[in-house]
Amino acid sequence: MDAITILLLISGFVLLIAGAEILVRGASKLAVAAGLSPLVVGLTVVAYGTSAPELAVSVQSSAAGQADIAIGNVVGSNIANILLILGSSAAVAPLIVSRQLVRLDAPVMTGVSLLVWLMGWDGKLSRGDGIFLVMGAIAYTLFTLYQGRRESQAQEDSSESSNQRSRRGIYQILLNLGLILVGIGMLVVGSNYLIQGSVDIAQALGISELIIGLTIVAAGTSLPEIATSVAAGIRGERDIAVGNAVGSNIFNLLLVLGVCSIVAPDGIAVSMPALNFDIPVMIAVAVACLPIFFTGYCIARWEGILFLAYYVAYTMYLFLNATEHDALEEFSTIMLLFVMPLTLITLLILAIRSFRKT
Repeated sequence: MDAITILLLISGFVLLIAGAEILVRGASKLAVAAGLSPLVVGLTVVAYGTSAPELAVSVQSSAAGQADIAIGNVVGSNIANILLILGSSAAVAPLIVSRQLVRLDAPVMTGVSLLVWLMGWDGKLSRGDGIFLVMGAIAYTLFTLYQGRRESQAQEDSSESSNQRSRRGIYQILLNLGLILVGIGMLVVGSNYLIQGSVDIAQALGISELIIGLTIVAAGTSLPEIATSVAAGIRGERDIAVGNAVGSNIFNLLLVLGVCSIVAPDGIAVSMPALNFDIPVMIAVAVACLPIFFTGYCIARWEGILFLAYYVAYTMYLFLNATEHDALEEFSTIMLLFVMPLTLITLLILAIRSFRKT
């Protein structure tokens, strides 16, 4: 591992973050002109924009035959989106969860997570699987935009909306489209640098590509989501904060993995470690959102801190496992016999109390 490798890795992160920021700014301004609600913007435009690094990195990895980085990036990013991003945002300020997220989007996220796991049990995600996932992404996006637009029209005065749109000139539209193109270009270049740097580091340290994808690459490509959600929480735009995380997870599974499966010559190979551990963890994290979301339709600070603690524990497990550390068995025992059961009991009590109130 030399200075060039480190420079590639740093440059890749910088370009990914800057490109995502430019992309989101341009796309958000165009979305506002269409009269969409903050939640819908968070679930679609912001979520898709901040997930563009995952798309760029995973597609490039799939085309290069590095399936473990593609899978590890998506799964690791989804785990980070809930545990790290929602955890950080809720720790800063409690997050209000809308009823639409509880009734539609969170169950969709859980269902799609299970679907991807079942699809991968034959050892790969084929092109047929990829086409099905991409079609699901298109259907979900269109339905979300349709619902959001219909609700907006019911709440706004049509003449006021028309006047607002008319004030947006051709110059602004072209400027925002230019920002989107620049952002995409930076993401493509950044993803190439990041993949080269991460593979070099994996080879130098003797760590598997799956672990690198699940940790370094996943955390790096999730930085745009972290910045967006934390900033949205601080500014009071909490629908965007939660919608960004949930929407990004749905986008990663449906569109990112779908496109990767189509681009890869023989589909994406899904390793047994991913099937036996990492994807089930992703599913468990998605399932854990359901009781937390519907208990008062709020993610409290202590729940955010709980998410953060689990993300730290998950990352520690990955490194202990990769290095075959002596403390791995003891750490796993503590998590399985004490920490996880206590958490499940707590979530069950919260759910029962919530049902009794309703």
